[in-house]
Amino acid sequence: MKILGISGSPRKGQNCEKMIEAVIKVAKERGFETDTVFISNLEIGPCKACGACREKDSCIIDDDMEEVYEKMRSSDGIVVAAPVYMGNYPAQLKALFDRSVLLRRKDLALKNKVGAALSVGGSRNGGQEKTIQSIHDWMHIHGMIVIGDNAHFGGVTWNPVEEDNIGMQTVLETAKKLCDVLELIGKK
Repeated sequence: MKILGISGSPRKGQNCEKMIEAVIKVAKERGFETDTVFISNLEIGPCKACGACREKDSCIIDDDMEEVYEKMRSSDGIVVAAPVYMGNYPAQLKALFDRSVLLRRKDLALKNKVGAALSVGGSRNGGQEKTIQSIHDWMHIHGMIVIGDNAHFGGVTWNPVEEDNIGMQTVLETAKKLCDVLELIGKK
């Protein structure tokens, strides 16, 4: 089984990428295949609501989103990490989420994939739970199975994540729960 980690931050090498790397490490140790999408390395334009994806299997916007579609289709689990920007995730992640409508229109391609969310803010209570809730909303719209960290909603950290031992523990617990659920599904 394969787990995809998506960093929704436009900042290279920062908190969200570090959280995704921690999740990927846990997944690899548990024997999962892994892949990543780091928005900081991609050009993904906003959806134009043109409706072309109702008829076509690809988006008419020529950017890096086609690569993301394939990675999402081929994954069994998806974990999304996002920083808090003005109380929610950044515009770059919103563009990816909006453009994923193509996958919804194509036989609910993400249905029954397992999803988890992580967020980092400038303080312990800096909007992370609202951001995670918004990521969960996106997952529910796609028919995904949404999990948390066994105690709450997912991984909640504050900046800088490498100094937040309590928050990083919630990231690791979310990673373990994601692996646990995928293993349970795989046994069926």
